[in-house]
Amino acid sequence: MRTAILGTALLLVGIAAIAFGILTVPEALAVGERVWPILLFVVAITVVTELAAEAGLFRLIAEQTARWGRGRAWLLWLLVLSLAVVGTIFLSLDTTAVLLTPVVVLLARHVGLSPLPFALTTVWMANTASLLLPVSNLTNLLAEHQLDGVGPLQFATLMAVPALIAIVVPAGILFVVFRRRLLTRYEPNPGTGDDDRVLLVASGVTIALLIPLLVSGLPVWIPAVTAAAVLGAFFLARRRAVLRFGLLPWQLVLLASGLFLVVEAAHGLGLGTALAAVSGSGHDPLSLLRLSATGALGANAIDNLPAYLALEPVAADPVRLAALLVGVNVGPLITPWASLATLLWHERLKALGVEISWGRYSLLGLVAAPLTVVAATMALALVHLAT
Repeated sequence: MRTAILGTALLLVGIAAIAFGILTVPEALAVGERVWPILLFVVAITVVTELAAEAGLFRLIAEQTARWGRGRAWLLWLLVLSLAVVGTIFLSLDTTAVLLTPVVVLLARHVGLSPLPFALTTVWMANTASLLLPVSNLTNLLAEHQLDGVGPLQFATLMAVPALIAIVVPAGILFVVFRRRLLTRYEPNPGTGDDDRVLLVASGVTIALLIPLLVSGLPVWIPAVTAAAVLGAFFLARRRAVLRFGLLPWQLVLLASGLFLVVEAAHGLGLGTALAAVSGSGHDPLSLLRLSATGALGANAIDNLPAYLALEPVAADPVRLAALLVGVNVGPLITPWASLATLLWHERLKALGVEISWGRYSLLGLVAAPLTVVAATMALALVHLAT
């Protein structure tokens, strides 16, 4: 509900900016034209993943993961890490935070392990593994729009090396921090196997077909909306009660809409000029690091989405946009509000009775975020220099 209240407040501020002439009506309409496909994708992919979770697909994956772990906690952790990475890359960071968190917590408890390493792995990978594809993060979709003519494969080529670094460095830190809990054994337990098989198969097939379509070059909202409609039809026939308004991420849409308007209005008041002085220009390693560090600081100060929008005008070419994405995607590991995915993750943890203090979360993030942002940015700079 706090997300909805904040989103409403931001929308009102944006409307006031239009009323007072800070933001013109054509400018506001241009923002809407740019972001409606992105928000529609967010709604559709959320519906797809929520319905797949209702069908038991993710629980089934978790049970199979426990069997593949062969009683070794470190191997189970690596499998969870892989699941979080793949889910984030192809289904977005918010999907990983919302749906994988309860899966891994219940999985850890199911086999008698501490859920904390698995829960932290989920939220860290939800943020840091979101560099590779446009669908991985809302900021990436915005950047893809800015990079007119750059498709998913070209985007992935640009981001591949920093994306790999952004996965490996945090994973290494997590393993070192939790090595005592991970270098142990567990006993796999059999699952219940009482899901509706028709819905389970329909969900699995739909997502299997959806993933390649998301990187096919089609506007991502088209396959996502189609998949949501297909799964919705199956649930309408077999479990109609699941189809409720709560499936729609309306609070997220409200917040994002308000943020878009407010940041656009702030540019009209000179925000871009001020940020250009802070973030600099150029493509040498230090210049790119200056931009990514500014993005990371902005994300942890106010949230990664407005931080990206504010800095986008000073990152006007593919390499600088990539450096900005490193900052706003990889950097949000310190404050609770640095990304919406982190807030959603914490809400799920509270509902499951898992306690983690924000103090400890921030201390770990203060180690991981700077190391990962610097390493990924330097990797990007070296690749740019080599080409």
